[in-house]
Amino acid sequence: MIKWWMWLGTLVLPADVWASGRIDGPVLAGIPLEFILFGATLIGVALFHHRTLQVAASGMFIILGYNFFVTGFKHGAGFAGLVSHFGHEWVILANLFCLLVGFALLADHFERSHVPELIPRVLPSGWKGGFVLLLLIFILSGFLDNIAAAIIGGTVALSIYKRKLHIGYIAAIVAASNAGGAGSVVGDTTTTMMWIAGISPMVVLPAYIAAFTALIVFGIPASMQQARHAELVAGSQTDGHYDKVRVGIVFFILIAAIGTNVTVNLSFSEIADRFPFIGVAVWVALLLSAPLRSPNWNLLPATAKGSLFLLALVTCASLMPVEKLPLASWETTLALGFISAVFDNIPLTALAIKQGGYDWGLLAYAVGFGGSMIWFGSSAGVAISNSIPEARSVFQWLRNGWHIPVGYVVGFFVMLAIMGWTPPVP
Repeated sequence: MIKWWMWLGTLVLPADVWASGRIDGPVLAGIPLEFILFGATLIGVALFHHRTLQVAASGMFIILGYNFFVTGFKHGAGFAGLVSHFGHEWVILANLFCLLVGFALLADHFERSHVPELIPRVLPSGWKGGFVLLLLIFILSGFLDNIAAAIIGGTVALSIYKRKLHIGYIAAIVAASNAGGAGSVVGDTTTTMMWIAGISPMVVLPAYIAAFTALIVFGIPASMQQARHAELVAGSQTDGHYDKVRVGIVFFILIAAIGTNVTVNLSFSEIADRFPFIGVAVWVALLLSAPLRSPNWNLLPATAKGSLFLLALVTCASLMPVEKLPLASWETTLALGFISAVFDNIPLTALAIKQGGYDWGLLAYAVGFGGSMIWFGSSAGVAISNSIPEARSVFQWLRNGWHIPVGYVVGFFVMLAIMGWTPPVP
């Protein structure tokens, strides 16, 4: 069946041009110009972190223009190729936007419920309390989307530490949410993609060996950083009252997201990648519950701005001329984790699934956790930065979050030592 965007393309260009696809463009030192433009965009984001959307959008339009006028797109040339490209990418982009903005409104409901103020009562004092919170985020991400886990965890941390968060601990919140989703097919977009492709949830589950190891490695020093910066005092006094209606709304939205994800992938997997089901479910739940407690619509402009930044980077990554990955091996998988910190892990995962031969548990950990090393390397990091703008510094993230790459490497090799390299048997 001809998809609608391919049909639209045939109205603009002849069929032979439509079918021609990309042509090779200029290369510098053996590197295609698209990668150089994308690299320049990432450097711009790192240097001008107060203008991230402008930098990312400028890079996206430059790369789009280069593809439009010089090389063509993966699925055709000119306008037809442009329409076809976004016809393939719109579901991922729409889902990300809906989830990032929707979960930000959910987090505000959670904060205004006053539940975060009660959390210190159940946490130990000092750095141990910070580590227990990271552990709770890790667990929460296993059955929630990692974006939701990161936002909820960040909301709690802002409350119990009186908005005085160390950059290293902010990075750890993102890493805990990404690690917690690495071994669950409902915890991360990449693992859900594997599930849709027919990979068993039990095959992905061993990723938790690496993920939990990494949590210990980065979680303890990050919690100590936070304790020195602003110590948590256990048993903080509050009046004990909370808004039950807002708590109910939070659960309603989360159940809608989880239920939709599981239902679509179990019963309707053939259409799971054709519509942003999860993102739309979150917004339907938000709107249905609005008469009970109105969301804080004033958050939309800032949150939408931060979300559009991530969408611009994801679009740039989707335009890169990557048709296949190196041969599957543990060395390649290790490298993909580092690449995920700067290159969107969704197309990387799609290529790996198409190519086959990977140890899916190890790959799930690598591409799911690797993006934690830089703030814009994962959707969870971008979600946190929407509410904590000071996190948008690559240099501060790397300097204070040094324990994240250390945890990644240690976790990877612990899992490799225990499980070995175990790709599926052909």
